[in-house]
Amino acid sequence: MVKHVVSFQLSGTPAERREVATAFKNALEKLPDVIEPLISIEVGLNENPAEDWDVVLTALLPTMADVAVYANHPAHVAAAGLLAGHKRARACVDYNC
Repeated sequence: MVKHVVSFQLSGTPAERREVATAFKNALEKLPDVIEPLISIEVGLNENPAEDWDVVLTALLPTMADVAVYANHPAHVAAAGLLAGHKRARACVDYNC
């Protein structure tokens, strides 16, 4: 199994960042019903105003090849598109668990 962990830092006012992050979260949480190899996904919105990162997601997939299937699936691409113009930074770690 592979855990795919991604954090996003968004640009804009706190209200704009929260709005974009919430829309992104809602879209991502629908993906396990649409993307077959995606076992689960958990999406968290940062509640700590002293921190700079806005969203974190943890997805569980069977293999690294399945991470690529997930990443390139049209439903995931559409969800990621919600961050267009708002993504300041992205950090990702994929590890076997």
